[in-house]
This record gives sequence, C-alpha cells and structure tokens, in this order.
Amino acid sequence: MNQVIRAEQLSKDFGDIKAVRDLSFSVGQGQVYGFLGQNGAGKSTTIRMLLTLVEPSSGTIEIFGMNLKKHRKEILRRTGAIIEKPDLYKYLTAKENLRIFSRLSAVKVSEKKIMDQLALVGLADRAESKVKTYSQGMKQRLGLATALIHDPELVILDEPANGLDPQGIADMRNLILHLSKELGKTLLVSSHLLGEMEMVADQLLIIHKGEKVVEGRVSELLNPEQSIVELVTPDTLGALAFLRQSGWAGTLKEPVNGAIRMEFNKQQIPELNRQLVEKGIPVLSLRPLNSLEDYFLSLTKR
Repeated sequence: MNQVIRAEQLSKDFGDIKAVRDLSFSVGQGQVYGFLGQNGAGKSTTIRMLLTLVEPSSGTIEIFGMNLKKHRKEILRRTGAIIEKPDLYKYLTAKENLRIFSRLSAVKVSEKKIMDQLALVGLADRAESKVKTYSQGMKQRLGLATALIHDPELVILDEPANGLDPQGIADMRNLILHLSKELGKTLLVSSHLLGEMEMVADQLLIIHKGEKVVEGRVSELLNPEQSIVELVTPDTLGALAFLRQSGWAGTLKEPVNGAIRMEFNKQQIPELNRQLVEKGIPVLSLRPLNSLEDYFLSLTKR
C-alpha cells in the first residue's frame, strides 16, 4: 500500500512545553486513519504541522512522497482540511461560500459541481439559505463541503463531529465512510468519539502527552478472539514472576501504568484467575479490554 503521509521523529516545543515528542507514523492510501488522544495530547498540534500552520521543532513530514517543506503548495493543492470549527461566511449562502472557497483554491467549478458537493453533504435543499440560519451540524457539513470543493486526494479532519447531535454524528460517520470506500480518498480523522472511530477507522494512532502509545489496525488491536486482558494486583512482581515461568509467558505484553497486560482468548480468564489465586497472588481486577474506549483508557490513564 502506498503511503500518503509519512512523519518521522516529529517534535514541537512551545517554550518549555513539549507538545509533540518524536512522533512517527504513516497513513496508507485509501485508509481512514483514526488519530486519538485526550485533550492536550498533541493531536491538533500534529495536524497543524501537517498543514504547515505550525513549524515543527524537529523531524520530517512527507505527503504524497514529497517533502512538505519543499513542496508545500503542490501538497496543499491536493489536500482538504477542517480544523475544529470551520470558518464560514455566515451572511452568505451555502452556494456563495463554496464559490468563494473554490476561488481560494484556484479551482474553477460549475454550478452543477457546487450543487453536487452540497448534495454529497446533505445540504442541497438549503443551498440558497444564509449560513447564519444553519445549525451547528449543518455548518460542520458545509465546512466539509468547502474542504472537498477542489476534489482533494487527502482529507484531514480535526474533531469533525464537534457539537453535533446523534443524527449529525451518524451523518458525519456515513460521509467519512462514503469518501473512503466509494470515492477512494485518504482520511486522517482526529476525534474523541471513540465508538465512532471504532466503526470507521482502518488504522489507529493513540498518542498521550505528545508521544505515540500504540499504532495498528483496528482489527488487530481489538481482535475479539485474542483480547487484551488487564490484570491489576498489589503483587505485580510476584504475578510477573509466576506468569513468566508458566504457560502464560507467551501472552505477556508491555505493562501499562502498573497494570499487567496479556493477550489471549477471554474465555481463558477464569482459568488464569484460578491459577493466580492458587499461587496466593491477590487479584484486584482481571478484565478484557473489549472496546476501543476500554483500550484507549488503559493506555492513557494519568
């Protein structure tokens, strides 16, 4: 699979604050790439570096196989983005907004193209309405239409479902899937809605305090047959010593925040619990991390 984005050892410092530290990741062509992290984790700073809105302190970024610093204009012509809330002209209509944004992108678009874009985001029937009459969800969808008006190959969305009601969130989810699966676009999506990302993302990157915690395919991270199981015990050293000398040794993963993590079929949890108790090792918690939310919180506990 061709790489659309490749970031290597990316860092950004704001004075004494290290917003992003040695972050490396890659986004494959046609993927929906989920970018997750708690508030302040460095997601928006990273996205701003990808869009040349913030200069990295160190590291390199390649997009479409080109160095971002050297080929900025060419790369941005092939990229569309929404950063937090879209900036729209609220006293103009949706059609007028799209005309302006197409000119800013140096792209000539027909009236049919404008209406097609509005239909794509479900706003064709409000094409002549002024944006000031729109709900927040409608503004988000119009913002996405402005990001797509020049038919970009790469779409970067920073919290695209912010402020949306449940129907708006579902509409945004379906639109993201349509852009990826039907139109073949590559999307990098930053979001705190973990359930939504679990449904749309092919690949996930989780960062915490500016550093990468884990990266991988959703199907691998959340494999229902091979669950990540978290063991919490006051005798961590004793438990690890037992596990390393037993048949469970091959299931051990890197510990996270003092908790032992293992990977095996969750049906084996009762047997593991029995063996730990027989060895005199107290078990405070032994549970599978079945959902993305569980998995995310297990990696980013403060």
